[in-house]
Amino acid sequence: MRIAPALAAALLTLAAGTAAQAEEGMWTFDNFPIARANQTLGTSIDQAWLDRVRLSSVKFGGCSAGIVSGEGLVMTNNHCVASCVANLSTQETNYAESGFAPRTREDELKCPGGTAEILTEISDVTGRMQAAGEGLEGEAFTRARDAEAGQIEQEACAGDADFRCQVVSLYRGGQFKLYKFRRYTDVRLAWAPEDRAATFGGDLDNFSFPRFAIDAAFIRLYENGQPVATPTHFKWKADKPVEGTPVFVSGSPGSTQRLLTQDQLMTVRDVVLPLDQLIASELRGRMIRFSEESEENAFIAMDPISGVENTYKRGRGRMAALTDPAFMAGRAEAEADFRRRVAADAALAARIGDPWGDLAAVQPAMRELYPATALLEGGTGVGTTGAGGGSQLFSWARTLVRGAQEREKPSAERLPEYADSRLAAVQNGLFAERPVYPSLEQLRLEWWLSKTREWLTVDDPRVRGLLGQESPEGLSERLVEGTGLADPAVRRALWEGGLAAIEASDDPTIRYLLSIQDETRAVRSAWESRVEAPTSRASERLAAARFAAYGDSVYPDATGTLRLTYGRIEGSDVPGQRWGAFTTFAGLWDRATGAPPFDVAPKLLAAKDRIDPDTVMNMAVSSDTIGGSSGSPVVTEAGEIVGANFDSTVLTQRNAYGYDRDVNRSVIVTTAAVTAALRDVYGMERLVEELGVE
Repeated sequence: MRIAPALAAALLTLAAGTAAQAEEGMWTFDNFPIARANQTLGTSIDQAWLDRVRLSSVKFGGCSAGIVSGEGLVMTNNHCVASCVANLSTQETNYAESGFAPRTREDELKCPGGTAEILTEISDVTGRMQAAGEGLEGEAFTRARDAEAGQIEQEACAGDADFRCQVVSLYRGGQFKLYKFRRYTDVRLAWAPEDRAATFGGDLDNFSFPRFAIDAAFIRLYENGQPVATPTHFKWKADKPVEGTPVFVSGSPGSTQRLLTQDQLMTVRDVVLPLDQLIASELRGRMIRFSEESEENAFIAMDPISGVENTYKRGRGRMAALTDPAFMAGRAEAEADFRRRVAADAALAARIGDPWGDLAAVQPAMRELYPATALLEGGTGVGTTGAGGGSQLFSWARTLVRGAQEREKPSAERLPEYADSRLAAVQNGLFAERPVYPSLEQLRLEWWLSKTREWLTVDDPRVRGLLGQESPEGLSERLVEGTGLADPAVRRALWEGGLAAIEASDDPTIRYLLSIQDETRAVRSAWESRVEAPTSRASERLAAARFAAYGDSVYPDATGTLRLTYGRIEGSDVPGQRWGAFTTFAGLWDRATGAPPFDVAPKLLAAKDRIDPDTVMNMAVSSDTIGGSSGSPVVTEAGEIVGANFDSTVLTQRNAYGYDRDVNRSVIVTTAAVTAALRDVYGMERLVEELGVE
């Protein structure tokens, strides 16, 4: 689905900003400031070092990860494998409660629908992409760009099923790069601790430090039924970390909104975040109530609740940034500096016109269209708002219906998510064997339908199209109880049968998705023509102005693609967050109360006497990270991995809009803590040996 990135593109537009300073920047690997980093940190990395780090870094779903052995072993966060753990668990065999500690490699289990990717090549396709939209406006502009991206991807990866190609927009149209990924679809869970070991402190400790969480897990890459040989990998370093050590963080941050114009930022503050936060808070309440109704419901809702709570707390931190006068004054001055530089160059000013004014003119349309677009056709990128409310059955049905309709057209004329170059990924997700819980599905659909009716109003013709004469409660129950889409064989048959099979289907969820296509496609079309296209046009001119004003000393906003940032292991000393760089197991025992959320996981507690209490569990690093950086390997200039990023602080949530070295702190689970857990708690000596720990 492309609307989530499209919404982000409307917001993540080049605008205000100055050249990056100190540790600031989520840098692409083909424009990393090697000299500046070495000067700042006192290190001596080079291009060969960058290449090794890139080839050792992994994107796993919406998270990041790092290869840590020559046999395809990859470390990420426990919360990044939570869906895999949930899909592999039953109420009777709940790996979230017990942990997953396979005795042999043969016992490692495949994560349903799991994919992992390694970035192998980056090439510039700016000329082709910018030429594709030349002279076009509105939806025609968007469609032409989408078609060209699909063609480029198809050409680059044609006949090579092991690779995925993606055209990435950087600097909001200032550059377009083709990223080529080595793709693995056989990803197996190799180890995960008890959930309580990874989430100690629960929502109270989320986005905070000190932390006492073993938020780590291992997956393994397989190919043809065998572990993948990975000679390029990070070297495991289990020693106690040293405060002040320079480190680098390699991962795939989701999105930042640092370069918004002030007008765009007000739309985020006034429209986007309020809708997201209000809806997320109600979903959180509904899920908590659901989980309290039975032990089965508690099992079903455990992972979804964690995700919603994470989303809500992140949004709270971002709203705090947008209402901070000092922070906003800094943003305003950055934009003023940019404008002054452009105005001082008469030729440049004449060439780019007034993109700030053009973006300001788009905002009324965006404010008008955003709620319907977010609720009916896409999502906000924060995980709660979106068509179907997160219902897996709804998502599968929409993929089947849209996919059948779009595949009737030539690839260049389709919605971009159904271009030939992207169908393999669509099929992988569609055919994966995942458990479906009807009660949770109904909760999500009912919540989505009720919130859509509330926000768009009862008399909105699109709401009437969604509900007809039914209630959210009745419609959601009918769709969930009557569908057969939980069966992957049914989904495969419908996909392979094409449009004829879809139109002949009597499945109520398929029939429902067919019935609402006119309304939802119209919403998408309006967004693309009135918001996305003019925003992209203005953004391209701002990108040109920015390169002229600041050269290549700037970095693009995060786009969910591989980036490298850097900093030092250190604590914090500002109001609201004053603490040292480390926490230890001794601190965990002291913080534990025995009552949730400060109850220690049973196996971890039982191993208390076997663990050195001075072992460092978590540490803080002054690196530049954001959501999507979860699981990012934290490495030294020697290429040694010393931890994995798993969180940041509440004050750091302003990082979406601007970097502040004083408050930006990433929260890292250390390799020392992971080694202790493997060896002293979960009996995973075989992995300890594989990691080379003596």
